[in-house]
Amino acid sequence: MNSSVLLIYAHPSPRKSQLNRLLRDSVLKHCSERKPPEGLFAFLDLYETYPDFQINVETEKQRLLKFQRVLIQHPFYWYSCPPLLKHYFDEVLELGFAYGPGGQALKGKHWQQIITTGGSAEVYSHEGSNCYTMDEFLRPYEQTARLCGMRYHSPLIVHGARRLTDGARQIAIDSYKKLVDSHLEGESV
Repeated sequence: MNSSVLLIYAHPSPRKSQLNRLLRDSVLKHCSERKPPEGLFAFLDLYETYPDFQINVETEKQRLLKFQRVLIQHPFYWYSCPPLLKHYFDEVLELGFAYGPGGQALKGKHWQQIITTGGSAEVYSHEGSNCYTMDEFLRPYEQTARLCGMRYHSPLIVHGARRLTDGARQIAIDSYKKLVDSHLEGESV
C-alpha cells in the first residue's frame, strides 16, 4: 500500500554541511529514480523557500494536509533544531488546526526526524559531556507529535557528521533511503 511522504529539510548553512547535503541529495535522487506515483512524495527546503522567515502559514497547512507522513531532516542545532524549523512549528502547528479544540488536522499522520550531530554517540549519554541522551533531548518533538495526534517514530540519528568514514557515510545514506522507502510503502518504521 502506497503512502504519501513530505520531506521537510531545514539547514541554515547548507553549503557548509557536507553530510546533510549528501543525505538530502542522495534521498532526492533515490526518490526520483524510484518514481513514486504523482503526489506521493514532496520536498520542502525551508531555508530556500522562506529565507526571510515569513512563512506562508496557510500554504504550509494545506501542504501538511496532503501527506500522511512527515519526515524532517535537520542538524541537531544547539540541542534543538535550526531556528526556522522551530518558527515553522510555532506558526503552522497552531491551536485549532494541529491541536486543541477543533485541532485534529494532523491526527493519525506520521512524524519522523532525520538528525545529524557534530558529536559522537558517546557524548550524548549521562556519562558523556552533554549529560543527556538523545531521547531526552528530543522529548519535546515526541510530545509535539503526540499533542498533534501524530504517530511519532524514533529518529534516524547520524552522529559525528564531520568525522564519518566513507563506509559510515554510505551506511547513513542507505539507512535513510530504506527509511523513506518504508514510509512510501506505508510500513511501520
